[in-house]
This record gives sequence, structure tokens and C-alpha cells, in this order.
Amino acid sequence: MVDTVSSLATRLHEVLVEFLTKGPAVAGTRGLHDLVARAAALGPDGAWIAASGHASLGGLACAQGQAEPAILHLEAAVSGGFNDCVALHMALMIPLHQDPRFRALYERMRITQADLDEFFWLHREMQIMVREAQDASVDNIGRLDTGVSLLPQAPMPTREPNTLGVLITRIDLAAAQTALQQGAVKAEFQRSSGNTSLSLIDDSWDYPRAMRDAWHADELETRRRQAAEARAFVERPGAGTMLIPCPPLGSITYPA
Repeated sequence: MVDTVSSLATRLHEVLVEFLTKGPAVAGTRGLHDLVARAAALGPDGAWIAASGHASLGGLACAQGQAEPAILHLEAAVSGGFNDCVALHMALMIPLHQDPRFRALYERMRITQADLDEFFWLHREMQIMVREAQDASVDNIGRLDTGVSLLPQAPMPTREPNTLGVLITRIDLAAAQTALQQGAVKAEFQRSSGNTSLSLIDDSWDYPRAMRDAWHADELETRRRQAAEARAFVERPGAGTMLIPCPPLGSITYPA
């Protein structure tokens, strides 16, 4: 099968989901290295996908305390179009801020105000999704019904970005949404099937409570779905579309 930008973007999503669900120790980095090589073979069209692979490899190296490979991968990412200055203010990236090479690659990045607004939204949504998954997990403890509640997600922005780096972070968010939803659905099916089995063998099963739990779960899911829809990204009127330097390193507070 011949690689295309679309097919490699799909593969990138799959690799990132694997990392998030299995962890780098199990998933390994072969998939990311393979993506970088295949995307590079597409020329300029695949540059942003290769940049995404390098950015992920750089983040993994940084998390493991390996500053040298982290900076090398991030330099390659920036050369390929990565410009997510918000991501470079995550806690795990802070140790690199004093390195002159990191400061130099950061200063090479250019962004528009409109894209910066979306970067903040994308990263904020990642944090919200994690909290939503945690809250849903707690809410489902002790439920006696056999229904399965999904984890509602905010719609992905559809605006045409000014820089290709936005596409990288959109895939990061999409992968996080998929991984969290897979985890939630797996836990829900386990709970549901367990309750189904117990209801068949236990005459003392509390059916009225199970019905109340189902109603309450449906109400919570409706609220979460409405909240997710209300969080949809709305482009700010008048947001600049001219390329400018990123905000000074250290001046961005990563969304909580």
C-alpha cells in the first residue's frame, strides 16, 4: 500500500493511542521512528507528520531525563513545522528551558494569534478530558444497572489553521480522547457484564436501585455531552493571522 498524508495521519493516531493505553515501555518507539521515515519519504507534504513523530520522541526522551536526544528530536520537529509553544511549557519540558540549544529552537518558531488561541484550547481540552474520565470513573462505582456510559468529547476544531503545527496537536488531542474513551468503555463493559451475571444468579438483586442508577447515569451523561458541546472551539473575532514570534519562553502558563 502506498503511503499518503491521510494514511500516515491515521497511523500516527493509532501509534499515539497505543502509547497512551499501553505506555512507552510496552509500546516502544519503533512505530514513531517508522512514521518519521515514511513521512519524510513523502517530501514537504509529509513534513508535519514527521515533525509530530519527532516531537513525541522528544517528549519521551525528556520524560526519561535524556536532554540530548530530546533536543535533537525537538530541533527536527521545529524544522518540520512544529510550533506548539504551549506544549513546550508543560512541566516535563521546563528542565530544558535553560539549555541554549532549546532556547534557540524555541526562538525559531513562528505562530499566529489565531493558532495560539487554538493551541491553548487544545491543551485545555486535554486536561478537561482527563478530569472528566476520572470523575466518570468515580461516578460509576457501585452502579447496579447494566447500561454502558460513553465519555462525551468536545468536537475537534474545523477552522483552517494558519500553520501546520496545529494539525499535530489536533492529533494529540484526538489520540487522548480515543485512549480515554477506550479505557472508560472497557471499564463500563466489565461493570455491566458483571452486573448482568449477578442479576441472573442472585434473587436478592435490587432492581429498583438498578433502575435508579440507570436513570442517574443517563442524566450525568446528558450533562457531560452538553458540556462537551458547549466547549467547542470558537475562533476569536479579529484574532491575527500574521506570523509572529511565539510568546517569550517562560511567559506561558500551561493550562491546568
